[in-house]
Amino acid sequence: MASSSTAKSSTTDSNKRLKTGAKQETERSSNNNNNHDSESDESSSFQNGSSSSSSQDAPGGSSTGDASPPGSTANGGKRPSKASSRMNRILSNSAKRLQKELSDITMDPPPNCSAGPKGDNLYEWVSTILGPPGSVYEGGIFFLDIHFSPDYPFKPPKVVFKTRIYHCNINSQGTICLDILKDNWSPALTISKVLLSICSLLTDCNPADPLVGSIAQQFTSNREEHDKVARLWTKRYAT
Repeated sequence: MASSSTAKSSTTDSNKRLKTGAKQETERSSNNNNNHDSESDESSSFQNGSSSSSSQDAPGGSSTGDASPPGSTANGGKRPSKASSRMNRILSNSAKRLQKELSDITMDPPPNCSAGPKGDNLYEWVSTILGPPGSVYEGGIFFLDIHFSPDYPFKPPKVVFKTRIYHCNINSQGTICLDILKDNWSPALTISKVLLSICSLLTDCNPADPLVGSIAQQFTSNREEHDKVARLWTKRYAT
């Protein structure tokens, strides 16, 4: 009975830490977006004012023609090109896929993981991963940035660690050496499966295919020292 209570308490604590970490990162991103929106609003107001003045200064108040030139619409704007229409279709398909994945990961997130868009941008996400229990990263909270291209899911997302981590398959820029993020990507994969694979990499690194050779060598030749440094980094940068 005691072990069941402990397990429930551990799960509750993990969920609280994920929500707190994700909330802090989302607030940071939201503040940046708000500042950008304010600047955009000021610029838009200035442009609208200039446009109104130009219209009023023109002889007769406005200029109209009897016919629109070829390739333009009645209001003077150009018709969208075939390339533009194709890009809109691609964006629409990728957006639908991302909306579905967002719904799925919100309803059923992977263990010790959370992810969601930064503000209103569906193609820029932030993720939080708790260090796997029993690993040298246990107790750490790691933030990752996820960028989806308009060609998603036919091209893999770009996933980068923003929290420093001592790992032979993750370098100082946060780049991750993981096959499914490169040549072994498949449109059938989802961001939930990617996060699960990253968690697995934290539990079992791959020194045979390292991104940081010195850490891989230390892992194979002096595991005790490697684990000591990894725990120290986790405490210093991820807690």
